Amino acid sequence: MQKLATQYIISLKQCGKKNKEGEVMAAPVWLFLGSEIGEKNTAIEKIKERAATLGVIDVQTFYAIDTRIHDVVSLLQNGSLFSDVRFIIFRSAELIKKKEEIEILTTWIKSAENTTDSFLILLSDETSIDKKIEAAIPPTQKKIFWELFENKKQEWIKNFFSKESFTIENEAVATLLELVENNTDALKATCTHLVLFFKKGARISAADIEELLSHNKEESPFTLFDALTKKKLELALDINRKLLLSKDSSPIQIIAGLTYTFRRLYDWHVLQLQSAGNADDSSLKKAGFISKKAIEQYRRAAAVWDKAAVLKIIALLNKTDFEIRSSGTVLQTALMEICLYTILVRGGNTPGQYQPY
Repeated sequence: MQKLATQYIISLKQCGKKNKEGEVMAAPVWLFLGSEIGEKNTAIEKIKERAATLGVIDVQTFYAIDTRIHDVVSLLQNGSLFSDVRFIIFRSAELIKKKEEIEILTTWIKSAENTTDSFLILLSDETSIDKKIEAAIPPTQKKIFWELFENKKQEWIKNFFSKESFTIENEAVATLLELVENNTDALKATCTHLVLFFKKGARISAADIEELLSHNKEESPFTLFDALTKKKLELALDINRKLLLSKDSSPIQIIAGLTYTFRRLYDWHVLQLQSAGNADDSSLKKAGFISKKAIEQYRRAAAVWDKAAVLKIIALLNKTDFEIRSSGTVLQTALMEICLYTILVRGGNTPGQYQPY
């Protein structure tokens, strides 16, 4: 990952501003795509570290669903009054589609070749965004962070426990992958927590994982999703309240977990569409739907939300994430409850979108 960050450095002769190491940052825009959150966050942190060598940095995060790219470019052009470097992270970049927005952004990218006091990172969970935007960004500053293949996820978990002097059974690995968001950040956090419950050298079974992650722990975004698939709104709201009161959870984590489950539901719909609704066990397993419990849950979920509804729900979750970050803790309970109600009762349609006929 250090290589990923350092490849964005150009020589002092090519630009004019020097950092503490006698180097300067390359073109100040990056495009990070894909659903592997852990590695993506690591890459962002590496770039932040480089930016910090240029002075005090002002880090801001915006979402395409609520912020015009025109406003972001304006901030980048004007710099910051109280810091040396403005560092902007712009999420859901796949939503930049209007001709005017694309032109504003690409024009800024072309004009900012030697800029060293403003940085822009475009993020998307998709694998591509508008082609004109992609073409304007240097190839070395674009990367797709692919979600690990199922065998790689299993290998990652086994290696983690092996390094900690534990053995984990194959069924336990499958159970863990069903109950935890499948990115390296979430897996690492959960596995680090799990090892505290076992003595060195222990063999960890599926029953152990089920007991610790399902029965003996607080509710999770996954139990919340399960309640939603069963159309139990009151139960879902109760789980949400418990999560919000927990010291180990936050609205942002809840939304991240729900977003993951609905992205998996989207994958389910795509798989069923490709197989004319008759995906066999081999296809399901290859896509990560391994246990009977997981297959039953996603089959039930698919009956509640079709593919179009899933896309609306993912957009709603992104919007709710932004609103909570903007408003702080004061409105988080109300915003989460409105979100859950909209998901289950309105199928992801906000009042302005809802069409009963």
